[in-house]
Amino acid sequence: MFERFSTEAREVVIGAQRAASDDGSANVDPLHLLTSLSGNTTVLTTLGCPPDELADDLRRVRRRGGMSDADVQALSGFGIDVEHIVERVEQTHGEGALTGGRRSGRGHRPFTAEAKKVLEKSLREAIDVGDKRIEGEHVLLALTSLPGVAADVLAQRGIDYLAVRRLLERREAS
Repeated sequence: MFERFSTEAREVVIGAQRAASDDGSANVDPLHLLTSLSGNTTVLTTLGCPPDELADDLRRVRRRGGMSDADVQALSGFGIDVEHIVERVEQTHGEGALTGGRRSGRGHRPFTAEAKKVLEKSLREAIDVGDKRIEGEHVLLALTSLPGVAADVLAQRGIDYLAVRRLLERREAS
C-alpha cells in the first residue's frame, strides 16, 4: 500500500513517526498522524484551521491523556475538573505523565491499530474519488471519518468529513 502514497502522504507518515519520537510515545497513533498532517498540507488552512492553533489543540489533548475538549466539557457537567486532575497527576508523576506509553530514544515505533485503520481508510478514500495516489487530503478524510480523538479535535474546528470531501470535489471540478 505504501507505494501508492504520494510524496506528501509519505511525509505525513514519516512526520507522524517523528512526532511519536518527539513525544516519547511507544506507538504512532492517529493524533501523531494529525500532528504531522497539520504541518504538511494546505487543506486545513483552506478549511479555516491555522496549523499553529491545531498544534495547540493537539498538545492539550495529548497532555490530558487523549481527552478532547468535548470529553472535558462532558466530565465537567458531572463536577469533574479534568485540568485539576491532570495538574495533580503531573505534580506526582512528572510533566506529560498522561501522554501514554513512554519510550526514550530513537528506533522503530509501531503504528497502533487505529493509525493503521486511518492509513487503510485513506487508500479507500483515494480509490473512492478516483485518485491513483494517496494524498494528505485522503489521510485527512480518513481521520474525519473514523471515530476517535483526532476526529473530535477536527470537529471542534468545524472540520468534518463532508467539509473535506466538498473541498476536494471543488478542487477536482476546477
